[in-house]
Amino acid sequence: MRRSNLPAELNRFIGRVGEERELSRLLGESRLVTVVGMGGVGKTRLALRAASAAEKRYAEGAWLADLSALRDPDLVALALVEALGLTDHTLRTPEETLVDHLAARRTLLVVDGFEHLVEECAPLLRQLLEGCPGLSVLAVGRRPLRLAGETVFALAPMGGEDAERLFLARAAAHGDPAAPAADPAAVRELCLRLDGIPLAVELAAARMPLLTVEQVLRRLDDRFRLLTDGARGAPPRHQTLRTAIGWSHELCTPEERLLWARLSVFAGPFDLEAVEYVCAGRELPPERVLDVLGGLLAQSLVVREITPAGPRYRMVATVAAYGAEWLAALGDTERMRRRHRDWYVGLATWCELEWFSPRQAEVAACLDAALPNLRAALELCLERPDEAHLAQQLAGTLWFAWVGCGRLAEGRHWLDRSLDGEPTEDEHLSARLKALWVLGYVAILQGDGTAAVAALHECGERARATGNALAEAYATHRMGCLALLTDDMRRAEELIGRALVAYRELGELNSNVLMAQVELAMARVFLGDLEGAVALCVDAREICEERGERWTRAYALYVLAYAAWTRGEHGEARALLTECVTINHTFHDLVGLVLAIELLALVTASEGDPSEAAVLQGAALPVWDTVGLQLFGSGTFNGPRALCAREAGELLGAERYGASVREGQGLSLDAAVDRALSERRNPAARVPGARSPRPFRTRAPGNPENAEARRLPH
Repeated sequence: MRRSNLPAELNRFIGRVGEERELSRLLGESRLVTVVGMGGVGKTRLALRAASAAEKRYAEGAWLADLSALRDPDLVALALVEALGLTDHTLRTPEETLVDHLAARRTLLVVDGFEHLVEECAPLLRQLLEGCPGLSVLAVGRRPLRLAGETVFALAPMGGEDAERLFLARAAAHGDPAAPAADPAAVRELCLRLDGIPLAVELAAARMPLLTVEQVLRRLDDRFRLLTDGARGAPPRHQTLRTAIGWSHELCTPEERLLWARLSVFAGPFDLEAVEYVCAGRELPPERVLDVLGGLLAQSLVVREITPAGPRYRMVATVAAYGAEWLAALGDTERMRRRHRDWYVGLATWCELEWFSPRQAEVAACLDAALPNLRAALELCLERPDEAHLAQQLAGTLWFAWVGCGRLAEGRHWLDRSLDGEPTEDEHLSARLKALWVLGYVAILQGDGTAAVAALHECGERARATGNALAEAYATHRMGCLALLTDDMRRAEELIGRALVAYRELGELNSNVLMAQVELAMARVFLGDLEGAVALCVDAREICEERGERWTRAYALYVLAYAAWTRGEHGEARALLTECVTINHTFHDLVGLVLAIELLALVTASEGDPSEAAVLQGAALPVWDTVGLQLFGSGTFNGPRALCAREAGELLGAERYGASVREGQGLSLDAAVDRALSERRNPAARVPGARSPRPFRTRAPGNPENAEARRLPH
């Protein structure tokens, strides 16, 4: 089970033995410890080291929330939710989600880079610490939070010996064969001149393959005295850091300086293709970008990291800030921000198209890595009222991120903001219509029927008035989805069926269309037309297999598993649900996941193991707390759960049934998934004489049509 998201160390940690010991001691004594210090002094590295060492003291592990790239204060709580790996589909505020999750857990939360959001971060952390007695917070920033109970740990630059060891180790890592034989007196003087600031020391070490220590010292003495003295009023060590960065800047080639400045527009990790699009131009041809980026990488001005989406690059915040100053001095900030936005709008469009392909998992990983930059793109669009349509288009395009990858709350945030106001021009109406139906979809899954109806009604009315048949089909589809979850199966069948006809006439085929087919199958199941439902899902599954689509496929498997269970084919039902659970967990889709676990509990009871069935029912309860109303508040969707509870309760007795449910409730999400996927059905645990539960009673169709006549052609 995953207990941490702390990154692995990429190179050897050097020095700081005393500081590490003291920070560990403070963590054992105080629930809020804040590591403060200037930029580049090594706060984050030391804090992560201490958190990793302390992780075993916390039952729920240690989790890092990096706020350094966050610009929207309203997203602070959401960033913590995401850092903890939580997915919340309800209308609860992110703050409530955090308190509910952490209230009874022993957890260490590392909050890094909060200084620019301290006004929002401080009260949130106070609320969490007051409401969650098992929570400890290790905050990392340039200033204290100034909260009651806070213990401040001021991190000073490195001592002389540690700084010298760091310099020699990093110089050797950069390929300097002369590093071990360097003049100790010169190394000592250099580290002294750099005030032992780790970032400055590492930047100097990165130059060792080209320069000797003595040459570096001469450059500091002769060429950067003005920089050292020029920042009037700044603390001496801040001047030194600026000098070290400025010295690195001066040693760069003109192309490297230009790329450095342009890279400052990125808000988080970026890949080579993004750099080539955003940063290339007349002064920096695209074919030169790779070599120039390599030069910055060799000088430790850019760092490379491996992510699930592949290799990405990142600039240290202090280095990026220096580049941003140069970009502003060049008068090129706005143009570069627009190029950055255009790239990520294009990336979102590509991701939407590729979501309906074998690259779905790759898209999810790409989205995760690109999220800070996508947020920056959305912010730029929202800064200008005349570009609100771009924000609407981008927020709507990312529907698969909000719905398919478990980010409903953040999606609601951006969709609400982008739709706050009327469209200014008719040619931009299509962007608003897309944002509206996506908002309706998100609101339905959050259980906010009022907002969903308002958004979908506006979308449908405007679409009909302007002849936008596709937007009208999406609005009709999502109104049918709302009817499905509120037990109006006849209306759901009528609306979703009408939308499918429209999709087919318009030539629309994607994950949403196939999901409509599965949702229609669900409605027909509950209307008693099992044969028609199976035919729809078999067809949807075949198309998913042809296209490599997995997300919608999981929902089709859910319906097919129910059909297999009704036929008494429990092994087939379990195999289908196992795949369903795996897919939904991969994409963090809690709605699909919890539905599959609920049905798997019923299958387990039918296999003669009511105790394990009750455990699975218990494991589903905390997930429903995250998703919203249990089984959407639907009596129809509650049928399998009620049947399983009745049968398992009768076989086990109230006391044993309750104990098994409580055991399941105590499982984390990952542990619940592991339990659902395990082969732990124990024949010895089977209750003698246990009978397979009979299918719960579905509503009989209200007309004499046979299943074949009710099936939509494809």
